[in-house]
Amino acid sequence: MTRHHPDSLSLMEYSAGNLSEPHALCIRLHLDKCTHCRSRVDTLDSLGAVMMEQQPKVSVSETMFDDILAKIDSTPAPEQPAKVVPKISLLQKLLGEDINNLPWKRQLGDVSVLDITEKFPGQKEQVVLQKLVAGGKAPAHTHRGTETTIVLQGAFADQKGVFNQWDFVVLTDQDEHKPVAVGCEDCITLSVLSAPVKLTGTFTRMLNPFIR
Repeated sequence: MTRHHPDSLSLMEYSAGNLSEPHALCIRLHLDKCTHCRSRVDTLDSLGAVMMEQQPKVSVSETMFDDILAKIDSTPAPEQPAKVVPKISLLQKLLGEDINNLPWKRQLGDVSVLDITEKFPGQKEQVVLQKLVAGGKAPAHTHRGTETTIVLQGAFADQKGVFNQWDFVVLTDQDEHKPVAVGCEDCITLSVLSAPVKLTGTFTRMLNPFIR
């Protein structure tokens, strides 16, 4: 069960079609397994359709945003969620093969990466797959910008908690952590970065000038 979700503003931007392709993909992967968030987006889609139909007659109030969020939170999840396309098929369509068979490149310690930014033409942010071997630790780091991440396989833990498969997390330059892969399988994530990470370890920080 997913425990970490996109915030309300991100879901509204997704519903409105205002997110970049990689950001939308991260949320779509989460929605395919999260009934709660999918219900909220369905409500937003319905509200958006009504607003479009009544646009010439309806004036936008200053409290509209809060009213919409209250409506979302009060809407119960559907008893029988619609059948959805399995998430892995979305990744296979993008990557061409299973995530475990990709040409991973060892980056540092227990971490391997694969940059897939080129699959999103015109994308300004970096899009990367990251693999942390089972039981492995990533170097301590913070972020020079925003990093949006969806867990594709396995789980990792840091000082904020445990993030399982299909959990969604956004980190900024205010967050410093040292993820550890928990469980018996490699942890694989998909991340969208607005800027490179910044290593903060005693020795690894010397590598920052070489990180792009």
